[in-house]
Amino acid sequence: MAKPITTTGQPTMITARESADAVQAFTDEQFAQRTFARVKWKILPLLMICYVLALIDRNVIGFAKLGFMTDLGFGEMVYGIGAGIFFVGYILFEIPSNLMLQRIGFRKTVLRIMIMWGIACAAFSMMQSETMFYILRFALGVAEAGFFPGVLLFLTLWVPRNRRASVTAMFMAAIPISGMIGGPLAGGIMQHMDGLFGLKGWQILFLVAGLPACVMGVGTYLLLDNSPKEAKWLSEQERKVILDELAADDTSNANEHHSLWGALRDKRVYVLAFTALAVFSGAVAAAFWVPTIIRKTGITDLFHVGLLSALPFMVGVIAQYLVGKHSDKVMERRWHVAVCLSISALGWLTLAILQPSTTVSVILLIIATASVLGATGPFWTLPGSLLTGKAAAGSIALVTTLAGVGNVFMPALVGALIDVTGSMAASQAAYGVLMLTGAATILLGTPAEAGKPVVKAN
Repeated sequence: MAKPITTTGQPTMITARESADAVQAFTDEQFAQRTFARVKWKILPLLMICYVLALIDRNVIGFAKLGFMTDLGFGEMVYGIGAGIFFVGYILFEIPSNLMLQRIGFRKTVLRIMIMWGIACAAFSMMQSETMFYILRFALGVAEAGFFPGVLLFLTLWVPRNRRASVTAMFMAAIPISGMIGGPLAGGIMQHMDGLFGLKGWQILFLVAGLPACVMGVGTYLLLDNSPKEAKWLSEQERKVILDELAADDTSNANEHHSLWGALRDKRVYVLAFTALAVFSGAVAAAFWVPTIIRKTGITDLFHVGLLSALPFMVGVIAQYLVGKHSDKVMERRWHVAVCLSISALGWLTLAILQPSTTVSVILLIIATASVLGATGPFWTLPGSLLTGKAAAGSIALVTTLAGVGNVFMPALVGALIDVTGSMAASQAAYGVLMLTGAATILLGTPAEAGKPVVKAN
């Protein structure tokens, strides 16, 4: 710590009281760090497992399509519409689900959501027609609605904004982890379990993917607490540290809007929503289209397709951790998001122009996927920081809902482009342009201090 300087330039003596205060402040911060580290390791593993299961159940059609498209006679546009219609159900029930969470708590909400989506995913094993495909995708969206924004809201009840980017990034690591696990698992099941019990490989895949969510829903209900006030595993001192830091966040945002109508009139909601569309779409592209892109380079063994599909997500885990950690260190969000989206755009546009070999394609997919995953931690810190007050639940859900509107149409557009052109180049270019537009939107539409803690006067 720097010593006080007199007007003569000579250092003054530090008093015993000042020294004691400095030691106490250092000790308090150490205790706070230990407390939030304990919170992180108590709640994050369960949340991450749940999100991994959600993403596998949502995105497993990316591999299953390599089987059911031929068996059921679907075209790429049919697949794209079905992939996107998930978000219709998600959108319609997302805000009501998050508002209900405030009434009944996170535990009951997750129990309901996970059992419903597990059953919906397993039901795909009985799919026989395009209409049934659309209905089941819609039902899966309805079932999962509210989980992701619910977790974002849940984190605001436990972690203050100045500590939230790294925590959010760790939660978002579920996205690449789901790809790392889901790709080889799906490829292995499709390749080696086809015909078991008289079922196609893709039918067994949906059953294996869906049922664990029901079990984890019950486990999460039993093991998590709705808020620090209910957590018996916290000491009174730990609880006080958490609640005091959260209260400081509330005080710094005393002038924020206090109604959902206020959120609808807040331009920041739409800025964040469009950027969320870019971030969502980049992650969705990896889940829905990477197996197809890799297979089109000439890889026929589905297990090998699964292994190669896992590589972008493996690098994505590292990118998420490093970007989230650096974002918290320098307390900056906007440029971290914008740079990551721009790098992702470079990967997609280069892929569209070159249409390269398997090796180069995988490298470019790693660049495009890992970089957009790196943006997730800093970006998803922003809604909880900028959209606060009593309308926080509705505001955060509104951001993800509006982003979901775009994701209804994006997969269908990609499928149509593939059917019309007979190539994936145009669709890859579309993702690149979307990433660049998202980068520009977050820079131009949010203030430089977005996501930073408010410095209180002494």
